[in-house]
Amino acid sequence: MSDELALLVADVFEAAGALRRSGEAFAAAEGQTQARWQLMSAVSEEALTVPQAARRLGIARQGVQRVANDLTDADLAEFLPNPDHRTSPLLALTSEGHTTLRRITARAEAAHRVIAPKLPEEDLSGVRALLQRLTEEVRNYGTGPEEGGKTAAG
Repeated sequence: MSDELALLVADVFEAAGALRRSGEAFAAAEGQTQARWQLMSAVSEEALTVPQAARRLGIARQGVQRVANDLTDADLAEFLPNPDHRTSPLLALTSEGHTTLRRITARAEAAHRVIAPKLPEEDLSGVRALLQRLTEEVRNYGTGPEEGGKTAAG
């Protein structure tokens, strides 16, 4: 089983690389980067602080701060006062940011419409469920005693 898990992890990394490259191309077609696209997506529904966005994206706060600054410099996002935390403003998209995000997302959706029919829906659902479980197990590993995983009790 361990060998199968190692092979799955290798496949996930390969798929992630291919998805990053295609995402970079979608974003570049609109003069953006994958990092900008990801952050615009993260704050598209609700304004978030940089630390909140970093946690949501699973990346370092400093990297998110740099991208947030780039987005505000390009008038794609703005920092708003945060009523809950005076020194941690909320990052929100501007109308231009929402428009740019819609254009990038439309490019990705066009690719999905070509790829999706080649992949059986039941396979996609099963893979998603497995990846969600794998993600949960990996996150839990290292948070508990001894072996690093959570115990059955906790």
